[in-house]
Amino acid sequence: MTEDPWRAKLTSEEFKVLRQGGTEPAFTGEYTDTETVGVYHCRACDAPLFSSSTKYHSGCGWPSFADAEKAAVTLIEDRSHGMVRTEVRCANCGSHLGHLFSGEGLAPRDLPDQRYCINSISMRLEPAES
Repeated sequence: MTEDPWRAKLTSEEFKVLRQGGTEPAFTGEYTDTETVGVYHCRACDAPLFSSSTKYHSGCGWPSFADAEKAAVTLIEDRSHGMVRTEVRCANCGSHLGHLFSGEGLAPRDLPDQRYCINSISMRLEPAES
C-alpha cells in the first residue's frame, strides 16, 4: 500500500507515528498505565502484537512489554539521534511501533529482561472477554 491510503485511514497523529516513525510524548498515551487484560493490535492493520500478560510498568512513559506475539514484529537497527537502538515494526504492514531495549533489569523476574517500548497510538487494545 502506498502512503496515500494510510493517510486516508489514519489520523494525522497516527500517521506521524505509524508511517513516519514519530514518537508520542511520554506519559500521554492511552495505554501507558492500562492494566486491562487483552491483546494489543496494530492500529494500522489490526494484526495482534502484544499480550497484556507481558505488559509491565517500567516508568519510561510508554507502554512496556517483555515479549511480542510470535512473528508479530520486525526488528530493525536504528542509528538515528546519535545512538544505536532497535526499532520495532509491525511484521504485517511495516508500521513503526516503538523500540526494543534489553538488559535493563526493569522487567519482572518471571519475564524476559527486555522492554518493548511502544507508542500507545500505534496500538488498539482488544479486551479479553470476561
